[in-house]
Amino acid sequence: MATRTMIGSDETEDVTLNFGEEHEPKKTLRHPVAVFFHLCFRVLAILAYWLCGWFSNSYIVIFVIVVFLLSMDFWTVKNVTGRLLVGLRWWNQVDEDGTSKWIFENRKVASGSVIESQIFWLSQVVTIILWVVFLLGSLLMWNLTWIMVTGVGITMNASNLYGYIRCKIGAGTNMSSAASSFLGKQVLQSMFTSQTQNEATSSTYH
Repeated sequence: MATRTMIGSDETEDVTLNFGEEHEPKKTLRHPVAVFFHLCFRVLAILAYWLCGWFSNSYIVIFVIVVFLLSMDFWTVKNVTGRLLVGLRWWNQVDEDGTSKWIFENRKVASGSVIESQIFWLSQVVTIILWVVFLLGSLLMWNLTWIMVTGVGITMNASNLYGYIRCKIGAGTNMSSAASSFLGKQVLQSMFTSQTQNEATSSTYH
């Protein structure tokens, strides 16, 4: 059962920011195909931008390829992998009177596993960081033609990340503090999990 937070209407319900805690503590991939396509298009877009000089000298061709891959990634994450891996969904709804509403849904019991949740969120953040690095590189070299490409990459990935964070936190929570809390929590959780596994391995050998 999904809980909704509707922006632009009186029907709101805040959702606690518990990234990955709603999943069963299993490390298996329940949706390997969804995980593959969640990573596939964004990785291909980054590689196409990074290695573009090896394949073509045409800016138009490279621009079309990168934007196409970014568009496929945006659609896949927004409409498929977010729902399957973390139980979240967001979209814009226009009522008959022309009123536009942003709807953010959070399924309390998600179908994905812990590892799928971590892959989903960390890949979102890491991808944006990479595109920001590419943007800074374009600015430093004053390569104005590539600034547009990196801007599209940042915009599309940031839109999905923003939408899914809103699904998690609801309408009334500070976005910047929630995002910082999320990233720190994921890093600490990964470190704790690795340390626990190492201790378990050591005790087994003893």
